[in-house]
Amino acid sequence: MTQTRVLWAAVVAMLAVAPFAQAQRNNEGPPPWVATEIPEQPGALPLYPAGAPAMAGAANQESWGTFGTYYRVVRNVTEPTITPYLPHPSLATGAAVVVAPGGAFLMLAYDGEGDLVARWLAAHGVAAFLLKYRVQPTPADQAEMERMGEQRIASATDRNARGAPPPTFQPAVDDAIAALRMIRANAAEWNVDPERVGMVGFSAGAMNTLATTLAAKDGATPDFIGLIYGPMSATEVPRGAPPLFAAMAADDPLFASGDFGLLRSWRDAGSPYEFHLYHGGGHGFGLRPVGTTATMWPEQFLAWMGDLGFLNKPPGE
Repeated sequence: MTQTRVLWAAVVAMLAVAPFAQAQRNNEGPPPWVATEIPEQPGALPLYPAGAPAMAGAANQESWGTFGTYYRVVRNVTEPTITPYLPHPSLATGAAVVVAPGGAFLMLAYDGEGDLVARWLAAHGVAAFLLKYRVQPTPADQAEMERMGEQRIASATDRNARGAPPPTFQPAVDDAIAALRMIRANAAEWNVDPERVGMVGFSAGAMNTLATTLAAKDGATPDFIGLIYGPMSATEVPRGAPPLFAAMAADDPLFASGDFGLLRSWRDAGSPYEFHLYHGGGHGFGLRPVGTTATMWPEQFLAWMGDLGFLNKPPGE
């Protein structure tokens, strides 16, 4: 296989469980896409009740499936939603986090970087809002989908090697902005503090989190952010940028070879940041049990939130 195909296979394998990850280590290629029925999504709220803005090239209907596992993936999202995962009132800290799954802006790793993360946060007193944002249209044919994925991986690795800022997908940024505004508008109903609403993203979701933060829209800038195995290239960061938590594995095949200039950008902007570089875990570990210290990131993210005061008191006190 070509290097880009190997990397694409590795990224797809991260949506799978151990047998498929082992298949990628053996250079067997990505597991097949297995279509499933669109699942029930209880509590999902449309970001645009009158319908999302039209998106160029969006012809195929939203489709769900797996890459040979129970970890669900969704493609061709054209009607974005947020789903609240609210903690029990006795646990609620008043903090809230928008959760943005990754998937190269071609799909969303709905379970491994979305549902499981949101459930974990809610169980620890943080209101979580799973963002199903719009992604770029993809063909139904798996071979064509793989070609798109390989091209995306080639572009990402090239940009990272050159230290170029990561790409953005404007509809996804618009959806994140709409989500942040919706949460703050309904803060009293959801028992959250509108001044303690953050965002955490994974891979492309981390790119979306960063782009949303730098867009600096009134009422739509997160109060803190987490970038989990996203690009770390230097970029222009405004003074007063929100605190940053970043984490990745040293063996990440996509982004670990960069110079981590984003940390300098945050330092130069005078904003707090914390960075964890785990010795192993690859790309896309999410909440999967990868057998390395990378599995500690959720606890460290929560501890960091507490250290900065975002977990200090319930709303209204």
